[in-house]
Amino acid sequence: MQNFLWKFIIFPVLIYSCCFCDYVNTEDNPNIPAIAKYFNTKGRYEEVNPHLREDILAVNRSVLQPPSAQCQEIHVTAIIRHGTRYPTTRNVKDMQQLHNIVLQNASGKESWLHEIQNQWTMWYTEDMDGRLVQKGVNDHKHLAVRLSKLFPSLITEEKLRGGLIKFITSSKHRCVNSTLSFKAGLTELWAITDKEFDYAVNDALMRFFDQCTRFVEEVDKNPSALSEVDKFKQGPEMRRVQEKIADRLRVPYNTISDDMAEAAFYLCAYEFAIKTVNSPWCRLFDEVDAQVMEYANDLKQFWKRGYGYDINSKSSCILFHDVFSRLDRAANENKSGQQVTEAVTVQVGHAETLLPLLTLLGFFKDNETLTSLNYATQTQRSFRTSHMLPYAANLLLVLYDCGDGDLRLQPLLNEKPVTFPGLTEASIPLYQQVKERYRELLQGCDFETECQLFKNLEV
Repeated sequence: MQNFLWKFIIFPVLIYSCCFCDYVNTEDNPNIPAIAKYFNTKGRYEEVNPHLREDILAVNRSVLQPPSAQCQEIHVTAIIRHGTRYPTTRNVKDMQQLHNIVLQNASGKESWLHEIQNQWTMWYTEDMDGRLVQKGVNDHKHLAVRLSKLFPSLITEEKLRGGLIKFITSSKHRCVNSTLSFKAGLTELWAITDKEFDYAVNDALMRFFDQCTRFVEEVDKNPSALSEVDKFKQGPEMRRVQEKIADRLRVPYNTISDDMAEAAFYLCAYEFAIKTVNSPWCRLFDEVDAQVMEYANDLKQFWKRGYGYDINSKSSCILFHDVFSRLDRAANENKSGQQVTEAVTVQVGHAETLLPLLTLLGFFKDNETLTSLNYATQTQRSFRTSHMLPYAANLLLVLYDCGDGDLRLQPLLNEKPVTFPGLTEASIPLYQQVKERYRELLQGCDFETECQLFKNLEV
C-alpha cells in the first residue's frame, strides 16, 4: 500500500506575537514576488522562516528555552500540515476560465501580458486535485531533518528503529505522501534501507471536521455562516481590486468577478510555491491589492475554522484530548522511571486540522472580531493565516523533565516559540500550569456532545 501511494507523490511528473516579524525584504530578489508574504494558506514555509531560503536545513536550538541546563526533552508531539500541493479541481477550473479571458479579451503591450498570452501555458489540470508536488515532498523531508537536529536526543535512529516514533496521518493522498516523505527524510539521513516503518491512518483525529455533524450542518454546508465573507467580497475594497485587475488587462469591469480575482491571486501563489517562479500573473496585483486578498481569505478562515463560531474550535476536542493523553502518558511513564514508550508523535493533517486546534488553545485571538466592515482597523491583527498556516505548518509541543518532578511544556509554531495564552510569565510553563489553564476543556470538550445538532449556532 505504501509503495503504491509513493508512486503518485510527484503526480503527474503552517511569545504570542513572536517571531512573525522576521520577513526579509524581497525587493532585492527578483525571483520572489513582492506579494509573496500575503498568500495565506497557499504560502511557502520559507516566507515564514526566511533564513531557510539560504539554508533549508538551518536550525537554531536557542529557540528551545528551558529554564535550566538540566532540563531534558522527554516527548514531542508534532502536528503538521501536508506539504506544497497542486490546486484543487475547483481552483483549476477558475484558473482556466481566467486564462481564457486573458487570451481572448485582454489587450496591451506590457511585457508581462505578452508573456501570459504568448509564452505561458495553462499546465494545471483538473486531475491534479490537490496532490502533493515535489516541493511538498521536500518540505517534509527537510522538516524531518531539521527536527532531528532540533531534538537530537528524541528523534534518533535508535528510537525510530525501536518503534518509539509514531506516525499518524489523514487518509488524503497529500497527507499520506507527506508522512512518507517525512519518514524518508529520516531514513535517508541515517541510510536505513533494511526496515520499513508503519504509519496509521486516523481521520477521526486528523479530519475531525468531517465527522462533527454540528460543524458540517451549521457552518460547512450553511451558506449564511460565511455572510461576512460574502459582504466583504461585494464591498468597496474587493471591488477596487477587481477594477484594477480589469484596468491592467483592459477588459470590462464585469469580466473580473471576485472568483476571477482569487484565481489570479492563486495563479501567482501556485506558480511560486510549486515552481519558485515569479509569474507574470503576479503583475496583476500591487501590495495594497494583495493585502485585501489576504484579508478576504483570513475572513473566510476566521468564520469557517477559527473564532467565528464556537463549534469551529470545539470540533477539534477529540484531537485536543488525544494530545494531552499522550503528554500525560509520557509524564506518567517518566515519573515512574520507565522509558517513555512514545518519544515522538508525528501527526500529519491539514490547515483545517491545525487552525481549529490553535483556536481552541486560544492562540492569535484579537480583541476585535474580523468582519466585512473593519478591514482598515485590522492591519495589525494577530489572526493572519499567511503567518500561521503555510504549507508544512507545524505545532510542536515539547515536554521537558527538569528534575525533581518538574515537568514543563513548550509550544512552538513553525519551529518558533509561542506562549500559551494566559501563561505569559514563563516561556516554558510547568506542565501542571498548562493543564490548569485548560482545565475546563480537559474536563469537558466532549466531541460527541459538542458535535450534536441540537445546539444553537454560537458566535
